[in-house]
Amino acid sequence: MPWNRRREAIEENSITEGVIWKQLLIFFFPILLGSFFQQMYNTADAMIVGKYVGKEALAAVGGATGSLINLIVGFFMGVSSGATVMLSQVYGARNGKDVSDTLHTNIAMGLLFGTVLMVAGIILSPTLLGWMGTPPEIFDNAVTYIRIYFGGMIPSALYNIGSASLRAVGDSRRPLYFLIAACMTNIVLDVILVVGLDMGVAGAALATILSQAVSAVLVILTLCRSRDSYQLHLRQIRIHTRLMRGILRIGLPAGLQSVMYSLSNVIIQSSMNAFGTDVLAAWTAYGKLDGLFWMIVSAFGVSITTFVGQNFGAQLYDRVRKSVKVCLGMAFGATIVLSTAYLLVGQYLYRLFADDPVVIAHGMDILRLLVPTYVLYLCIEIISGTVRGAGDSLIPTLITLCGVCLIRVVWLLFIAPGIGTMQAVLVSYPITWGLTSCLFLLYYWKGGWLQRCIKKAGFEA
Repeated sequence: MPWNRRREAIEENSITEGVIWKQLLIFFFPILLGSFFQQMYNTADAMIVGKYVGKEALAAVGGATGSLINLIVGFFMGVSSGATVMLSQVYGARNGKDVSDTLHTNIAMGLLFGTVLMVAGIILSPTLLGWMGTPPEIFDNAVTYIRIYFGGMIPSALYNIGSASLRAVGDSRRPLYFLIAACMTNIVLDVILVVGLDMGVAGAALATILSQAVSAVLVILTLCRSRDSYQLHLRQIRIHTRLMRGILRIGLPAGLQSVMYSLSNVIIQSSMNAFGTDVLAAWTAYGKLDGLFWMIVSAFGVSITTFVGQNFGAQLYDRVRKSVKVCLGMAFGATIVLSTAYLLVGQYLYRLFADDPVVIAHGMDILRLLVPTYVLYLCIEIISGTVRGAGDSLIPTLITLCGVCLIRVVWLLFIAPGIGTMQAVLVSYPITWGLTSCLFLLYYWKGGWLQRCIKKAGFEA
């Protein structure tokens, strides 16, 4: 593709120029809305299953399986973040051949990881759910749901890697449109399969994977029809070893970080299982409300990673530094608004998922404990996304290992059991968020990460 057309495409994205806060928001909102519709997959399952099948099915669809799904899928998403960073950097540097080769490597890795996760998830799910102490009354439903879910991992992996590639080059709108279409498909199929055909949790899982297939087809067709340097040619899908090494150098630590984070959540889930079905159902419902916060902060994280990746590739280092302050300020403001809203109307939101007053009471206890501490997490997401966008992934992983995972596991295994309350388990979240945010701030200010990344990339400081 001629470079004058490439330049027009970059200018149209405006990531490497223009007012920083405007460009971040232009990129942020489609990602946030996309995350919202992504969350609607499981939320629709939870609402329909909870209302029409019962609280045991609700606990199986969300509480018993959510942490395990996040553990396995999170590793792939962490690894794929390396692909996103590599693609955004070469796109920002206007290296057309590397853009094409990186895209085809991304898709090949998506197929490979999707296949591995599908097989591993189907085979290992019952064993892993048993290790987590899943209550006997929901165990069979949980196994059914998660096995069907992992049966659809290939389209899920293709959508996620394909949409991440589009975002890496500045297109955050079309992934949103595809998610809207898939979400509507999921809701319609939930009603047909769960309510109409009375298929229970199996119907909810089938609705999810079929709708994911819709989004996968749409994103692959979009990449194939592109006329830019990121056009996908099916016959050229293969792994380029040189690029894969760079992708894994960034992505493997991020994948390990996600695994460690999810492992600590699996331990929390196992601890919550011990408090019975009512608490587990409340924890599941809270997770759907909590998901909105994670959608917001993750959208800021994706935005800053892509923003930094393209500006780092274009060697605009002052713009990189300024974007961190802007993004942190916007994330803080959004978190305060959301936290206030949840504290005011949380009890009414819980009624979307359950009518049992005991479940709602437990849910409000969880909400009042955790929601006011959301702000403690922001530096983890924004700063780790920043340094990863410049190509530094190992140190954020080590910080997360020490600050979040190690201390949280020690708390859950040695301190919380002695207290024996739900609150003692959940307070591990704000404690580890606050400590890890302090470590990330120290590394950002004093760690010399940007200079090392510039030197490694062969750029001029």
